[in-house]
Amino acid sequence: MSKRLDESLRVEYDGLIVDNKPVADVVSISLASSQGELLRGSVVTGTPGGSLSLAKAALDAENATYILADDTDTGTGEAVSAVAYRTGHFARGKLVLGSEYALTAADEEILRTEGILLSDALDY
Repeated sequence: MSKRLDESLRVEYDGLIVDNKPVADVVSISLASSQGELLRGSVVTGTPGGSLSLAKAALDAENATYILADDTDTGTGEAVSAVAYRTGHFARGKLVLGSEYALTAADEEILRTEGILLSDALDY
């Protein structure tokens, strides 16, 4: 399916990205199936090169961690390809985690070493 290059786009600011330093590096990732709809800003983690899942517990420094760039439906079949941020500066309050888990200082340190910075940001 192709997109028209002359169509009008309307982009609304959602507050996920706080600053352009470090640059929000976008990559393609593989998400494990049967997780339902994962929203933009979801923190996903898993073994490097494998299928990733929504972070529902403490992050592991050995795992790869990303922030989803778009809403993605993982359906019920095979692993799904998605677009995610490998690095960037994000609003702490806009991140989505599973099972009502909240990021700890140790989790934020793991994210920082991966190139993902978090800040408190006000909604406008």
